[in-house]
Amino acid sequence: MYVAVKGGERAIENAHRLLAHERRGDRNVPEVTLAQISGQLSLAVDRVMAEGSLYDRELASLAIKQARGDMIEAIFLVRAFRATLPRFGATEPVDTGTMAVRRRISSTFKDIPGGQILGPTFDYTHRLLDPQLAEGFVPGLPATSEASVIAAPRVTDILGRDGLIEPSPQADADTPVGDLTREPLSFPADRDLRLQNLARADEGFLLSLGYSSQRGYGRNHPFAGEIRFGEVEVEFFAEDVGFAVPLGAVALTECQMVNQFKGSATEAPCFTRGYGLAFGQSERKTMSMALVDRALRARELGEEVIASAQDEEFVMSHSDNVQATGFVEHLKLPHYVDFQSELGLLRKLRKEFEASDALPDMQEAAE
Repeated sequence: MYVAVKGGERAIENAHRLLAHERRGDRNVPEVTLAQISGQLSLAVDRVMAEGSLYDRELASLAIKQARGDMIEAIFLVRAFRATLPRFGATEPVDTGTMAVRRRISSTFKDIPGGQILGPTFDYTHRLLDPQLAEGFVPGLPATSEASVIAAPRVTDILGRDGLIEPSPQADADTPVGDLTREPLSFPADRDLRLQNLARADEGFLLSLGYSSQRGYGRNHPFAGEIRFGEVEVEFFAEDVGFAVPLGAVALTECQMVNQFKGSATEAPCFTRGYGLAFGQSERKTMSMALVDRALRARELGEEVIASAQDEEFVMSHSDNVQATGFVEHLKLPHYVDFQSELGLLRKLRKEFEASDALPDMQEAAE
């Protein structure tokens, strides 16, 4: 029987007040500011912008603060805000080849045009806790030099000149690009929708799938052809003036994976590609994205689909952390009626089972 819950609104209001209290923490400790979050938790901000599909450092910082550091909750908040914004149009495709590079590495060639640029990275740290940071340690200023204007062509472009890697897959210019934020997901999905999905996908989910492809679930042997991070100018075509005008610059990370080669009776063997692109410095995300992108191209490249990372319906239907959170966390909400219904059915079935189990004993006693 359904019993109405009384006092629910007051309980929820009190829960909200308690949440605000817990979010603030010790009142004797200075409150963290959005500038501090943006500047000192920059990688967290980058992830929220990437998976929230909104490039705004201040809003992402606010979401992290409001969510008490819960990244998925922060991503949810950013997406909810994004859904209220008007859309005026689409920018021109960004040209990452003209990126003002802050970091650029390749694991395929030691010497590349433009050079290896280590930039800010954890790659060469010892992964030891630094007690100085707990004491308000102020680091020294980094080494600086004059910015140089040197061509930094993509490694995949260099391989492409010699025909050693497949051409970058091109979509039909007359086919409109899909938009997962406005249209429901459907299958089969072309690469534009797959890449959109992966760009918004949960980093941990992609990391696990990418790792699985490296361990043999999908026969994917990758090399990091190039990972680059820096600022790229964004342009918007203004119809009233008849040409594209710059809107500003955004920080992006791009990863190009060089994968196992393929060939056929009519085509010479060559390397294949995997691609990842995300807001901010998001190297783990873009590397995982590139691995999964390559795995999802299995049918296109004539490969047998045998692993989860190659199954586009599995990947795309389960990669969104906001949707996944909704399905998992809704279990916390009241399900009293459903459970009482199943509880009543279970009791009825157990009685029937006990009655049927007792029937042979009764028949035996009668004989």
